[in-house]
Amino acid sequence: MPEAPFPPPQTVWRVALPLPLPRLFDYLPPAGEPVVDDGVGCRVRVPFGRRELVGVVAEVGAPEFDGDGTALKTAVARLDPTPLLQGELLDSLRWLARYTHAPLGEVLATALPGPLRHGEPLPDTHAWAWCATEAGAAGRGRLRAGKPRRLADLLHDHGTLDEDRLDNLLEGWRDAARSLAKRGHAERVAVAAATQVPVPRPGPSLNDEQQAAVDAVLAAQGFNALLLDGVTGSGKTEVYLHAIADCLARGKQALVLVPEIGLTPQTLARFRARLGVPVHALHSGLGDGERARTWAAFARGEARVAVGTRSAVFLPLPEPGLIVIDEEHDASFKQQDGIRYHARDFALVRAKALDVPVLLGSATPSLESLRNAQAGRYGHLRLQRRAGQAQAPRVRVVDVRKRPLEAGLSPELFERVHAELRAGGQVLVFKNRRGYAPVLLCHDCGWSAHCPRCSTPLKGTPMTVHGGGRRLQCHHCGTRRPAPDACPDCGGLALQSQGAGTERIEESLAARLSGFPVLRIDRGSTQKRDALEKLLAEFGTAPGVLVGTQMLAKGHDLPNLTLVAVVGIDEGLFSADFRAPEKLAQLLIQVAGRAGRANKPGEVLLQTHHPDHPLLHTLLAGGYAAFAETELAQREAAEFPPFAHMALIRAEAQQVELANAFLAVARRELERAAAGRRGDGNARGLEINGPVPAPMPRRAGYLRAQLILSAPERRALHAALDAALPAIHAAPETRKVRWSLDVDPADLY
Repeated sequence: MPEAPFPPPQTVWRVALPLPLPRLFDYLPPAGEPVVDDGVGCRVRVPFGRRELVGVVAEVGAPEFDGDGTALKTAVARLDPTPLLQGELLDSLRWLARYTHAPLGEVLATALPGPLRHGEPLPDTHAWAWCATEAGAAGRGRLRAGKPRRLADLLHDHGTLDEDRLDNLLEGWRDAARSLAKRGHAERVAVAAATQVPVPRPGPSLNDEQQAAVDAVLAAQGFNALLLDGVTGSGKTEVYLHAIADCLARGKQALVLVPEIGLTPQTLARFRARLGVPVHALHSGLGDGERARTWAAFARGEARVAVGTRSAVFLPLPEPGLIVIDEEHDASFKQQDGIRYHARDFALVRAKALDVPVLLGSATPSLESLRNAQAGRYGHLRLQRRAGQAQAPRVRVVDVRKRPLEAGLSPELFERVHAELRAGGQVLVFKNRRGYAPVLLCHDCGWSAHCPRCSTPLKGTPMTVHGGGRRLQCHHCGTRRPAPDACPDCGGLALQSQGAGTERIEESLAARLSGFPVLRIDRGSTQKRDALEKLLAEFGTAPGVLVGTQMLAKGHDLPNLTLVAVVGIDEGLFSADFRAPEKLAQLLIQVAGRAGRANKPGEVLLQTHHPDHPLLHTLLAGGYAAFAETELAQREAAEFPPFAHMALIRAEAQQVELANAFLAVARRELERAAAGRRGDGNARGLEINGPVPAPMPRRAGYLRAQLILSAPERRALHAALDAALPAIHAAPETRKVRWSLDVDPADLY
């Protein structure tokens, strides 16, 4: 690779590379390539050691010359004629790098779809359609009855048909199209993407509360954060649709964030039917090419509406109009590895930079959002009754103390489920633990199956039983192995599965409820693409039982579901995590909200060994609002978020001494930084706890320890991190561990 001596000042590219190093790298442009400011935001391919990397030009300016006379390397190529990242999006990503204290190169790489991250060109964004060939037109009459013939008839009657329309006209048309293409009877052609101005289709009439919420959103000028606090079934999606329709009528783009892939198909279908425009999906279940095309369509201003999960927050919005965050409380919006950003919070930052309203909807708002509404930073819109004729479900606590349980289910619950099915209703049995059973235990000697990579001598991590007792799997590191035939310790044959997961509950219900379908929906049964959508379609509206985890607690509208049975809530009543009560309350309210969403009344059974627990009493007596008021008071007294600001530094190593040594260095540097800030009159104290073992002290063979940082003011926390991190990165102990920094951690595990 050619090298050259230092050029004159202001003539180098300062490149952000996808590396865990908090710095930019200086490169000369290729021969004949001018170095001007319009290169900022362009991708470039550069040499780095023995390999080549794709980075983004972050600055154009003078090199960081350290005086050793080292020559600069020359970039291999500039990949974009015009900046790929520019304007608001680039500025917001710079903010995210500063806020998370992450390398800019890693943040920019996270924001780009895989093909763009690897240097591929911005893809074409045309649509695809199918048409008959001359041979197809001549040979249509000779085709036998079947889907190929039906597709040939459609192409003959309608001419060229785009793939979205074919999805609506003929189920399973893709296999038929491939069959026709092999015979030369049909071909796939590129057509211009649809860009028509939408006219929203009529929906149900809005009630007074919904109309007031819509009016408030439409009246918002520029940036406004609005919390739509509506009980389950109150019609929050109708408010979203009216707001988006107005956004589209003004020629603007709208971005809708949802917490789970499973919510995307249902939301897409509803939005497409009502808005009359292509609604793009963006989530991890799509192929890299499809995600890159959606990104490009938004960057070019061709796409108008996107519904996506966490990563959709990075879509370019050159013509922004509105950002919607559905189920804003959900922990899925927080990225738990890599760049630990929160999509909800970053969406708020982007909305402010774009000067557009952001609508945060939830039946169980996060305590952070409720606190912001109380302080006047968010507008607070309330929907306090269900839409249409639907009524709130009746909630009953089932005390299972001293009661016989089968697969964790009480006799009363079995009887109530059977009665509801005989009456023609549908039932959801909720258990937030997948697998067959949480523990495999020897009844003779007490041995239990623990994960060899996640257990320590003082704390074992049980392996979950799957496959009806035939397979063991660790849900933390993924280790799998067959279940032993005999106890490895005593050789006995009294191995028993203890407790119940969704697989065991499904098995027990299916045996008891012959004649009624029992479907299980959890991560294990929905691994294939569109599996959740297909399972729900199979479930239909006939009497039957769904057994599921929290995947079913969010946003799904099952109009014939009349009974929800919640089992196994006791684990969350006594967790050491200060956020556990909030998460459990949200989960219970969301699950209960699946019942009675249409004209049939709903009922919720909460099965517990602790019927007198204060959290259950508060929820039953006053609902989520009463719980939130009590919990906020306790958080304020304890100086926990949202009344304090936290960060978590975790270290992992094969020897715990290495992790503790690194954290000791980090603590020393943070204490120095905090001491230096106390004299400026602008910062209050930083509290540092640790090094302490992580709540899960070993994972995948690595021993884990952590520091917990807390400060009453956000500025004090970030100032200390800004001052300490350069020394932490430079410390020799850093190179001996894997470590991470999580600002505003959702979990302290």
